[in-house]
Amino acid sequence: MRRGRLVDAPACTSALRQLLQRFRPTVEVEPLVVACRPVSATPADEYALRQVVTAALAPRRLLFIDTVRAAAIGAGSAAGALLLADVGAQITEIGLLDDGQLIAARRTDFGTRDVKDGTTVQMLAAVVARLVREIYQQPAVRPTALAALARGMVLVGDGAARPDLIAALSQTLRIAVQPAAAPYTAALTGAGLAAMAAARHPRDGATPLAPAPTGTP
Repeated sequence: MRRGRLVDAPACTSALRQLLQRFRPTVEVEPLVVACRPVSATPADEYALRQVVTAALAPRRLLFIDTVRAAAIGAGSAAGALLLADVGAQITEIGLLDDGQLIAARRTDFGTRDVKDGTTVQMLAAVVARLVREIYQQPAVRPTALAALARGMVLVGDGAARPDLIAALSQTLRIAVQPAAAPYTAALTGAGLAAMAAARHPRDGATPLAPAPTGTP
């Protein structure tokens, strides 16, 4: 994966197969796979991921969930109006959620790895603030955005482990910024909870293995 996009399908397929062999469950379970996707994933991006998941795991059902929504669920913060920032090594995503439903989001191919390459933490905080403003400026979601801003921002991903970034975000946005208790695994936990919910309600959320979108090789 690079900047949130699949760039080497065979390598990804091989890695998933190795993980499955290493952590294969000891009891039979329904082959349901939940895959997290960036908020700006295209149909071609989803198709490429479907191909990898099918080749490596052969699921009967596949459920896509936006990473920021999965992280909100995994962080236990999905109820009510919520502003969540997933600041990863290579991409940053901002999601505005209302009772666990994603109603607005922004993404940029910029993350903590770029900070290590010489960009200042203040510049990364400024990028996050710009994305938050873009969400707030949408009239349809402004009331929810106001409620979320009053509550503060939940931070997950690599950025949540950086006190300097947390302080810079709080100062730039002038709101409380709270790192999730388990920022690195919040999305994974949320995806697992989504899988459990989908297993209990088989007709909700599962997507068929659709043909390739037009123009996809």
